[in-house]
Amino acid sequence: MQISKFISVGENIHCTRIYKVGGSYVKEGDGGNWSIHYKTEEGAGQLPIPEQFIGGADWENGKVKHCAAAIWQGNYGNDADKSAGIAYLQAMARKQEAAGATYLDINVDEFSTNVEERVRLMKWTVEVVQQASSLPISIDSSNLDILRAGLEACGAAKGPAMVNSVSLERPEAIEVAAEFKAVVIASAAGEKDLPSTTDDRLANLDGLMPTLAEAGIALPSIHIDPLVFPVSVDSRNAGSFLEAVRAIRGKYGPQIHIVAGLSNISFGMPSRKLINQVFTHMAVEAGADGGIVDPLQINVPVLNALDPESEPYKLAHALLTGEDEFGMNFIMASREGRL
Repeated sequence: MQISKFISVGENIHCTRIYKVGGSYVKEGDGGNWSIHYKTEEGAGQLPIPEQFIGGADWENGKVKHCAAAIWQGNYGNDADKSAGIAYLQAMARKQEAAGATYLDINVDEFSTNVEERVRLMKWTVEVVQQASSLPISIDSSNLDILRAGLEACGAAKGPAMVNSVSLERPEAIEVAAEFKAVVIASAAGEKDLPSTTDDRLANLDGLMPTLAEAGIALPSIHIDPLVFPVSVDSRNAGSFLEAVRAIRGKYGPQIHIVAGLSNISFGMPSRKLINQVFTHMAVEAGADGGIVDPLQINVPVLNALDPESEPYKLAHALLTGEDEFGMNFIMASREGRL
């Protein structure tokens, strides 16, 4: 199956994103200063890591939230560090666009517990990213004030912004999306719990879709997220998701879009990139036309280059279909370097 189009909601500009301390990106320099090293169109760039990020709980666990570090520098650093923070975020935006992203998803929820600060930083981050990219922005937040702030900062010339996400759990977000004429990611979550079956997902969507219609949000502006749960938790989770995709496509037809946080499938497993890519390929075959993904790892050329006859693909496919029920064959192959 050759894929011609894939709606990619690029998820990389999130304050949750981490790099490993001492890994290929986070390195210690002279004088004990730490920085994030990354490639740019001109060659290479460095983002100094703020002192406030060193020695905290994340750091002690060998992690640093690199986007949060860039946003901190861009707002609170000295002149050189402010420039470095902006350059880092803009380089990330350009890389995602070059890799085929359709939207750039921005989330600052985990920057701090101060809502007023996060409102301001969402606006700032959207403005910085839009200076570097022609793509529309997806605003991702659990807080309606932050959601509104992001949408207000989005330039109309980029095309309709996206709200990530609306659901039965928070119908107020639908009103905000309608006010700004945004497209939406419509989650299949229930008012109080998450769905576990295709019927649960469809029932939740049956409750959500009329509200979207009443708000004037038409089918082509709706990107349904059937919700992906890790295969490491239940070997049936991949199959349950794919069944839901087929049912949703059958019920709502070709106008609706179907996207999801596809990398959720691989939590707790080794060789996550391979699992994510094979799962995405299977999701598109089932009727999905996009995903909330890292566009550097999942894009049309990558998906079309997958070889279903190769051993890595077959092992990942067996894991995802439940044939390799507890994933032992896949895990062993990963340990042996066969993937």
